[in-house]
Amino acid sequence: MANTRDLPPGILNQFGSLLTYGRRALALVWATSPLLTIALALLTLLAGLLPAGIAWVGKFLVDSVVAAIQDDSLSREVWIWLSLEALLVAAMAAVQTGLNICNNLLRAQLGQRVNVMILEKAQQLELAQLEDAEFYDRLTRARREASSRPLALVQKTFGVIQNGIAILSFSGLLLAFSPWAVLLLVVGGLPAFFVEAKFAGQAYRLFRWRSPETREMMYLESVLARDDYTKEVKLFGLAPKLLERYKSIFRKIFREDRALTIRRGWWAFGLGLLGTAALYAAFAWVVLATVSGQLSLGEMTMYIMVFKQGQSAVSASLTSINGMYEDYLYLSSLYEFLELPVRSQSGGVSAGERPGSGLEIIDVSFRYPGSQNLALDSINLQLDPGTSLALVGENGSGKTTLTKLIAGLYEIERGDIRLHGTSLKEWDSRALQDRIGVIFQDFARYQWLVGHNIGAGDVRDFDNESRWQEAAEKGLADAFVKELPAGYRTQLGRWFKDGQELSGGQWQKIALARAFMRQNADILILDEPTAAMDAKAEAEVFEHFQAMARNQILILISHRFSTVRRADRIAVMEAGRIIELGSHEELMDLDGRYAQLFELQARAYR
Repeated sequence: MANTRDLPPGILNQFGSLLTYGRRALALVWATSPLLTIALALLTLLAGLLPAGIAWVGKFLVDSVVAAIQDDSLSREVWIWLSLEALLVAAMAAVQTGLNICNNLLRAQLGQRVNVMILEKAQQLELAQLEDAEFYDRLTRARREASSRPLALVQKTFGVIQNGIAILSFSGLLLAFSPWAVLLLVVGGLPAFFVEAKFAGQAYRLFRWRSPETREMMYLESVLARDDYTKEVKLFGLAPKLLERYKSIFRKIFREDRALTIRRGWWAFGLGLLGTAALYAAFAWVVLATVSGQLSLGEMTMYIMVFKQGQSAVSASLTSINGMYEDYLYLSSLYEFLELPVRSQSGGVSAGERPGSGLEIIDVSFRYPGSQNLALDSINLQLDPGTSLALVGENGSGKTTLTKLIAGLYEIERGDIRLHGTSLKEWDSRALQDRIGVIFQDFARYQWLVGHNIGAGDVRDFDNESRWQEAAEKGLADAFVKELPAGYRTQLGRWFKDGQELSGGQWQKIALARAFMRQNADILILDEPTAAMDAKAEAEVFEHFQAMARNQILILISHRFSTVRRADRIAVMEAGRIIELGSHEELMDLDGRYAQLFELQARAYR
């Protein structure tokens, strides 16, 4: 639990920020729908004026009824005032209905708009940021409730305006009675304000601190409910353990919520009694004035209604101000995420200075954010078009990290990588990544059509069926795809109707085909994409890739030395460094680390 200095500042200290976020929220709502925003403003104005109008007309209605009783005849004036009040009440109902319609329509549009903003921002961030736990905490805070908070802040702003107009109109009526009555009206609504002011910051503190727990609950839900986890969850009997963890997190969160809710409730009750006492003191004042003949019965009715509705308006205004503060606190999480720094796109080059010169890796070092250890340390390589390189080494030696740097997914900390004579820093990121075909070990298995799973390799030909088939033939997937119920139009996965599940080897061939969608790729990276295949099939795939990639640089990561030995050169990595480099024969003659690993694996096949 954080200490008290972590609590957000009070509402008065944050008034300037509150106004800033109010303007930003209003701008966001306006951008979503100018027409609905204008309608909301006009309806709010009417909703603020009508209550005082109804109370004022009610005074004349009561007085005309009293006069009619005294005259023992029902005058035309009674029907006029009754009809006018009925019209005003109907207008108030129409205004409230209009406000509800505007709010509901804006809520739907704004929620979608904010979610799109969050998703677009996520795509602008570096891979290293996306892999950071703190990033996911920020993302969770931004997505939870933030899609509704901008509209809520604007609604409360309009609510304050609406109630402010009502208070001014009520005060105008009360001034005829006594200026002190206006003061009593305001004082009667203060208790609710103090309650909300006291607990708004505490509620936000709980929301902010529990982001990791909330994210863990969401993850546990997916593990317990998604098909790709079901087999192991059932086989290992994990469900009771996971459910207990899920329930224990909920119990912890609920305990905190319960304590806050109970404290908030009792404070509201206690201070609410003060507000009620002020209201009934005003009622007693009005009744005494009526009994003494200072007020007519109609005036008494009007002032009682004005005190009752006026106190509600004051209380609602102050509560809305507190609610705006709480919305501001939540919105700060949204804008904190949206304003995360993004690496500026400094390069705009779409072709290298020396076409055909291949890939140069010059003294490259890299460490992950927050880590003290180098993931890569002084890497140097020269790869020419038409050659292949295999990366071998233990898990964590830096193989995948190196391929991600080559693909432009991480920013280089030290050194440089050049493609066709031009630093990757100078390349346009989209142009660079269009020149690289990558298949990672944890490649995506999209719950899409077969063709779209392949077409994902090149969004420009995402729907191009002829390109699907061409890439599938190169990736050795065409034969089994044609046997599926709807061929390339077959739905994959179990999430949607008529979905077909593939074997691990078939999914890997789909991924291989996806890499071949990039016809202009200068580099093909295979990061253990064939781990689900047997050794013979993997060797055949690698030979096939070598044959297909005659003018391309082929980089392979594999733990199978029967496949690795076919590469033109092999780099042995350890603790982020290349400790050996050469062909299979050269490294065997060296009798170093590669030779030891090769013999160790070969012994298992003897």
